[in-house]
This record gives sequence, structure tokens and C-alpha cells, in this order.
Amino acid sequence: METELLKNRLYEIKIDAISSQGNGIGRIGGMAVFVPNSAIGDTLEVKILKVEKKLAYARIERIIDPSPDRIEQDCPVFEKCGGCAFRHISYEAELEAKYQRVADALKRIGGIDIAPEPIIGADAPDRYRNKAQLPIGKDSKGELQIGFFAPRSHRIVDTVTCLLQPEIFDKTMKILRHWIKEKNVSVYDEATHKGLLRHLYIRWAEATGEIMVCLVINGNNIPAARELTDLLTSQIPNLKSVVLNINREKTNVILGEDCRTIWGSDHITDTLCGLKFKISPLSFYQVNHTQAEKLYNKAIEYATLTGKETVLDLYCGAGTIGLSMAPKAKEVIGVEIVEQAVSDAIENARINKINNARFICKDAAAAAEELSAQGIRPEVVVIDPPRKGCDKALIDTIVKMIPEKIVYVSCDPATLARDLAIFAEKGYPTLSATPLDMFPRTPHVECVTLMSKVEK
Repeated sequence: METELLKNRLYEIKIDAISSQGNGIGRIGGMAVFVPNSAIGDTLEVKILKVEKKLAYARIERIIDPSPDRIEQDCPVFEKCGGCAFRHISYEAELEAKYQRVADALKRIGGIDIAPEPIIGADAPDRYRNKAQLPIGKDSKGELQIGFFAPRSHRIVDTVTCLLQPEIFDKTMKILRHWIKEKNVSVYDEATHKGLLRHLYIRWAEATGEIMVCLVINGNNIPAARELTDLLTSQIPNLKSVVLNINREKTNVILGEDCRTIWGSDHITDTLCGLKFKISPLSFYQVNHTQAEKLYNKAIEYATLTGKETVLDLYCGAGTIGLSMAPKAKEVIGVEIVEQAVSDAIENARINKINNARFICKDAAAAAEELSAQGIRPEVVVIDPPRKGCDKALIDTIVKMIPEKIVYVSCDPATLARDLAIFAEKGYPTLSATPLDMFPRTPHVECVTLMSKVEK
């Protein structure tokens, strides 16, 4: 019997699942209820906030009987900033939830009857991010705010420390706060499009320790630039670069196209899978260095290269996956639609003296079609698409190339499973799948899968 839920009423609920956004799910009558910051096994008293046709949303009013997975929250802004979803449960429970999410998607959406390999967890689930983009603004009282946007809003949650970022980022925020107040530097107001400082953008090369500090500004220059660089260079070890990024547009896009170096180098350098990578402000680079190496090594394992294969790397970004495969392949062809990323990929190949890789700036489907028309038949195709997955035209073109193996790297289990089902219909069943936790404490989970050609 279904219970009609009423907004603002209190109900008791038992949590028995986790959603893709990291919310706990329980049922009241026949209605699914989503409860943030809850854990599987919780018995809760919740207040209904919103009721839709088939589901409802609620918040915790009281924990009646806590889940054994619960741990003490260790971040003062956890429930405000929305960056993390799992600071209230053990890391083991988080990995279990993410593994189950991948397994359920493969089976229910993809109809794939294989159990994924064990999830590859992080050695250190905190302080792993090598990039931060922190909005700068003021609250209703005119107080300076640097931190993160609250969920589904542009209200800045002021943050002194973030446990996903290295401590040197916290120190950089502190230095910037001091400089802004000392020099009375204006900060950006989205409503009026006035004010100078929009974002603090920091990059860290984990292997080399090099740090880049970038200020995104609504202008061409900053006042007291020398004082800022003096503060940074005296207090930030391994500072390599201080850059201004010019963004004068009325937009939610963080970075503009123009960068100007005001101290040091225009880039930092990191090593990944034994290769050097040049990282500029606009470069794409994996946010979790250690987990990225594990991800690429799993992709290389699935490709089982012998040195005779042509590898087609679609959505190649700055070439990191393809270049990591190049020493074991005959040739690597990378495809990417973002011009800056292709330039970075070419430069990264040059830096590492890799002569068997080339890169094409084009839409993935169009480039694959063009290569197919040229008679190029890659033995291995690697795809690492955006969250929306592959479109049907691209899948058709890949299949037409008749590769022996397809390695699919995904950041969304649902679109991955959907695409794997299409590939299976076309003669490429999934042989193996490995979930990997690239972003601990957030709801996101990566997955590497291997498909192989079978004769119908």
C-alpha cells in the first residue's frame, strides 16, 4: 500500500541504497525518497522537502539508528559546499557503493552478464587534487569570500581548508586573502559584472612539486602585482609560475582564452607513467595523479600491445593515454576537437621524443570516418568520451574499422553501459570491466572496459 507523502511532514525511513549523486535512498510506502548525507543501514527521522510524481527529497532531522558505515565528519563545510558526498561514511563503504553502482549499470542498463573486477581504490583518499578553481566574491555583508559554490547556486561557501586539496593550496588562499585586504583589491560581482578578481586557480605537479598560481581577472592587469609575487615566492616552496587569465565575458565559464605570465614560467612540468607533461593554465590534465597512473596502466593492460599495433586514441585530450601506450605500439593516432589540447599533445610527444604518435584536431566521429576512408585499420581503439558517452555515428564508424580490441574509459557508468550494449549488438561484447575511484569522497566513479571482436 502506497503512502501519500506530505511536504514538511516527518517520517521514519530505512536507507538501503545510494544514488549516482551519493544520496541515500529509502522507501516510504511505495515512494523512493532521496536523503543527502545518509548511509546504507541508517534508520532516520526525515523531513520531506519536495514531492514529485514518483520520488521525493528529504533531509535528516534525527538519526534514530546509525549505519555501521558511519564515521565522524571531518570537514566543517561538508554539508554546505557540495564538493564531497561521502565524508560521513568509511572509505571502504564508499568503494563498495561505487562498485555496486558500476555493477548495477552494466547489468540493468547494458544487459552485460559479467561481474566487474575489484574496484581500484586510492591509497590516500584525501589531499589528492592537483587543481583548484576557487571563486572569489563577497557576501551580503561585504565580507570577502573564497571557496566553493554551494550546490545548485552561485553563493560562495567561504573555505579556509579543503581536505581534497594539498595543504599548500590552503596556504595560497591565505596569502591571497591577506593581499586582497591589504591592497583593497576589488572582487568580481556576477550581478553587476564589476570588480576585478574572479577566481583563484592553482595547479600542482605532484611528481615534481611545481606549483602554478593563476588569477582569473575581469580586466587586463592587477594592482600591487609585485607585492603579490613577493608574498607568494617567499612563502610557497616550488612556486614555478604566476599567471593572469583574462576573462571579461559575462559567463559562467571560468577561464578566458588569454593568459599572461607575470612571474616565472608560463607552465609547470609533471611526470606521469614515466613521461613528462607540460601543463599550462589551459591544458587538460588528470586531477588525481596517482589514480590516473593506475587508470592508464589498466588501459594498457587491456590493450595487450606487442609493438605491431596501430592505436586510435579518440577524445585524446593532451595525449596522455595515447602517449603512455606509444612505447608499446607501432603507431598512435590521437583525435581531439579542442585545438589547445592538440597543441599540448604535439608538444608532449616532442618533449618525450615520441616519434610514432600524431594528432588530429577534429570531431571524433568525423576524424574516425576520415581515417576509415583512408583505409586505416587500427588494431586497438581507445575511447575516453565526455560524460554523455559516444554518439551512434561514432560507434558505427569504430565498428566499421574492425579493430581487434576496444578499450573504453568512462566517467559515467550509465552512458558507458548504454554504449557497451550497442557495441555488443555489433559484434563487440564486453570481456572485462574495472571500476576505479579517481575522485574519492565525491560521487564520481571511473571505469575501464575491454571489448573484443567476435565473429557472428
